[in-house]
Amino acid sequence: MGSREQQYGGLDGFRIVAAILVIAIHTSPLLSYSELADFTFTRILARVAVPFFFMCTGFFMLPRIGPDTRKNREVLWPFLWKVGTLYLFSIALYIPVNVYAGYFANGFSVLSFLKDLVFNGTLYHLWYFPGIMLGGWISCQLYARLSAKKAFVVAGMLYAIGLFGDSYYGIAQMSPVVDSIYQSMFHLFDYTRNGIFFAPVFIVMGGVIAASRGSEKLVRRGDNESIRHGGNVSHGDNESISNNGRVRRAKNNVRRDRHRILAFASGFVMCLCLLAAEALLLHASHLQRHDSMYLFLLPCMYFLFQLLLCVRGRSMPAVRKLCLYVYIIHPLCIVLIRAAGKVTGLSSMIVENSLIHFVLVTALAFAVSAMWLALAKRNRDKPKPTGRAWAEIHLPNLLHNLRECQRVLPVRSEVMAVVKAQAYGHGGWQIAQALSQAGIKRFAVATMEEGIELRKKGVKGEILILGYTHESNVRQLARYKLTQTVVDAEYAETLNACRVRVQVQIKIDTGMGRLGESYANIDRIVSMYRCPYLQVGGTFTHLCVADRLEKTDVAYTESQIAHFHEVIEYLRAQGIDPGKLHVQSSYGMLNYSGLHYDYARIGIALYGMLSSADDTVMTGVELRPVLSLKARVAHVKQADKGSTVGYGRSYTVERDSKIAIISIGYADGIPRMLSQAGASCLIRGSRAPLIGSVCMDQLMVDVTHIADVGQGDVATLIGSDQDECITATTLAKQCGTITNELVSRIGERVKRVYIRE
Repeated sequence: MGSREQQYGGLDGFRIVAAILVIAIHTSPLLSYSELADFTFTRILARVAVPFFFMCTGFFMLPRIGPDTRKNREVLWPFLWKVGTLYLFSIALYIPVNVYAGYFANGFSVLSFLKDLVFNGTLYHLWYFPGIMLGGWISCQLYARLSAKKAFVVAGMLYAIGLFGDSYYGIAQMSPVVDSIYQSMFHLFDYTRNGIFFAPVFIVMGGVIAASRGSEKLVRRGDNESIRHGGNVSHGDNESISNNGRVRRAKNNVRRDRHRILAFASGFVMCLCLLAAEALLLHASHLQRHDSMYLFLLPCMYFLFQLLLCVRGRSMPAVRKLCLYVYIIHPLCIVLIRAAGKVTGLSSMIVENSLIHFVLVTALAFAVSAMWLALAKRNRDKPKPTGRAWAEIHLPNLLHNLRECQRVLPVRSEVMAVVKAQAYGHGGWQIAQALSQAGIKRFAVATMEEGIELRKKGVKGEILILGYTHESNVRQLARYKLTQTVVDAEYAETLNACRVRVQVQIKIDTGMGRLGESYANIDRIVSMYRCPYLQVGGTFTHLCVADRLEKTDVAYTESQIAHFHEVIEYLRAQGIDPGKLHVQSSYGMLNYSGLHYDYARIGIALYGMLSSADDTVMTGVELRPVLSLKARVAHVKQADKGSTVGYGRSYTVERDSKIAIISIGYADGIPRMLSQAGASCLIRGSRAPLIGSVCMDQLMVDVTHIADVGQGDVATLIGSDQDECITATTLAKQCGTITNELVSRIGERVKRVYIRE
């Protein structure tokens, strides 16, 4: 998992704490023991919970806001739609509670409902949803039009106005004019703790922290570049400086992180004490109208959020959803616990004892939310093949194949997952995301566009473009942090002339006869590493007959490996660091697993297939197919003996038959010649031979021998049905091609359904 994902484990972990604090605010767990203790816990310490959620929103959303109005809409409107949908769902969920509480009877009107809908929430905790929607919109407008600091100043001014309608309201009341203004405001909304005055400052603060961390990373990267390049010194000295620099940098980073943690922890504790003193003083002075907004809450949240960002750990998306469900569901759990107390006669124990009541509500809220999360996951993961044709992608098999590949590789050799051509027809970014979550940090694609798609879908780590990219796109390479393959010396000079620093890897042609500078042109190879704007991170070659085990082919592969080593040794002798090395693809791993390189570029093996049904490999691995290809029966008809089927009357029915038309064709990737190859599909666990010519959108099969075939039945072209199985390798052999081509050509009209269990 990428470093960015690892950084935010602290935020996700604190979400659980914040969710528990929200429950505490609404259940007052210490009230049975001490009113002052309960006030301190729920009305002071627990007040960090909601601002924390606001800051998370700003931290992740606002860095994507800029001067481009169209792009801002692409960020803001999906956010508003998602939150708005949750808000409407929550409103509907609590209608029975509203009815029971008399919401629709006591002074209810359309205007009061609209006021609650926009500001207050239709139940006491639901104010958060309109608050974050309105606050998010205001924050985005400020961020788009002002600098981050100015946006924070404006949001802080709104917070100051709200402050005097909340904890400092007693001061506002001292002026009749000011008090009348606030009274007018309270006719519009019940509290200044809302999306106008409360939410924006914390959302913007989250964005400011994100911006400051981005600048800090740039400074660190600049320091790293200085250490790496070492000024105008020789390559040998460069390597020494680089090694010493890495050690110093690692020590400095550890020392810096410790100092940061200590500083943020100290700042948080100090501000929390000041917050407590402020709140208790205001409470004792009877100045508060409400108790959500405090002056020292701002610095307290700043230090807390920075401290949580220092906590390393994996990101936990499931925890985010769990805590959201807890927030939505916990008032209903309060009602259920109170109802249980009345029914069982245990109210004095489970309701009147505030601490037990809090514990039971918390346990029930998390239990119900966990069940909700599990059901939602099961419902999401369950395949819903409703279309005409679809491919089922079995992600557990993908992860099994990954583990098998890692098992046979040397310990220090990483898998570079090849996800070009939509991950061989399996879905590029979807497969990359699944592998990223499994710990893969290196990916290979064929084109710049494929790499950009992965980046836009949130895939981190190195993305190596194996193919050619025109120099006019060099800024795109830098912007999306893609690594470009340098295909020869002229291309290196062309890229370098653009004067844009780009990450590259050098390809050496050791006998493939395709991309790469020939191993024999050693001076030209050396020149590629000395282009100042090309930041070389690796060197690789490609074995062209690693899939064959004949003596001549093995000898040729060994000669390729030897030529590659000769180049690498020469580079190192010249003081040039070739970076990370990789030679093996899938067959290089399966037949030459003992080779020790930094990476192995694994493609077809990850997807559970070999290229050809006749291939044998030296390494014992258990590969499981990831893809199944299926389509619907669109129509079933009778065909009399002697009638013809399909274009060109290519098939003549030899007996009275039943013909099924399957809704998939060559426009979906099915080779047209398949019907002349004696191929079949599976329907109801039996093989149905293809007849006639494969059409653009349909193909025909004979189902005379299969009972009860009807419209809507599933036909399996690749995969299993009961005891029968058709592999992609078998199908490719029938078409006279390789598995790689067959699965890569599966078209976009074929929906991919991802099975996660």
